[in-house]
Amino acid sequence: MAERLEEASNKQVILRDYVNGFPKESDFEVRTSKVRLNVAEGSKSVVVKNLYLSCDPYMRSRMRNLTGSYVPPFTPGSPITGNGVARVIDSGHPNFKKGDLVWGLTGWEEYSLLTEPETLFKIQHTDVPLSYYTGILGMPGLTAYAGFYEVGSPKEGEYVFISAASGAVGQLVGQFAKLKNCYVVGSAGSKEKVDLLKNKFGFDEAFNYKDEQDLDKALKRCFPDGIDIYFENVGGKMLDAVLLNMKLHGRIPVCGMISQYNLEETEGVHNLFCLITQRIRMEGFLVFDYYPMYPKYLDMVLPLIREGKIKYVEDIADGLENAPKALIGLFSGRNIGKQVVLVARE
Repeated sequence: MAERLEEASNKQVILRDYVNGFPKESDFEVRTSKVRLNVAEGSKSVVVKNLYLSCDPYMRSRMRNLTGSYVPPFTPGSPITGNGVARVIDSGHPNFKKGDLVWGLTGWEEYSLLTEPETLFKIQHTDVPLSYYTGILGMPGLTAYAGFYEVGSPKEGEYVFISAASGAVGQLVGQFAKLKNCYVVGSAGSKEKVDLLKNKFGFDEAFNYKDEQDLDKALKRCFPDGIDIYFENVGGKMLDAVLLNMKLHGRIPVCGMISQYNLEETEGVHNLFCLITQRIRMEGFLVFDYYPMYPKYLDMVLPLIREGKIKYVEDIADGLENAPKALIGLFSGRNIGKQVVLVARE
């Protein structure tokens, strides 16, 4: 009996070539090709229909031909990849069947053939928005949880500062800190984002870093007695100013340094001696190391979402053709909340 073949057109986001400096929409191309919708006989791959795609700052490093990075670069001329939410169309893998909802690494395209489906997480809870699995219930959520609780080692009532605080990770770290009765301050890049931090996410204080002539003075105004935990998302001048304001035995979980990603030469940090004088622990981390904690994280956060004790804001771009603009917008702070691309409504 001949093998059944099904094909469909497949819109894809292609990286034209490696990017130096600030990325532009013209660095990408939206192209349509053909895709086979059923797996080859004997294969353990799955074919998925992508529903939502996640725009994440780490993807900027994949637009360069960097050596020694923790993730491989994109391949010019091919669809880029990232985290997404998808529905299984066909499966040769025993753990997945047609109709299953999953999240994990997929292509920036309408349909993807995934040859290593073991890395996917099956979605069991559908009483919350599926898009949340690109954010609060996906990689960014676990990043916030692991970075704050595991690396930051928070204590009740401590003083916490978060940069890029309205983003996918920062908005959650601030709310987790409030659950520990911490005093929480965030920085963001617009009045709208500052208002969001204070009025929706419950931060005690927030400031627009673009309005501050002197970041050191801004931090001393917000933290006259110093900072216990700085959740680092931006690097550069902000990190330099924070180092001058850390308390004794402060902790700095280093999640990202988005201010440096588009620079030809990264900025130097001049106040590292404070690490010694204040006995500060500064530790980088990767969320992949904490994926075994994902079930524990879900057990904690799902009830908080259902009870309205955790708020989450998304910025959803409609259509794969708008994905390059949405991704690039991360690096100028265009998005309000977690940037997501809607590919299909199931």
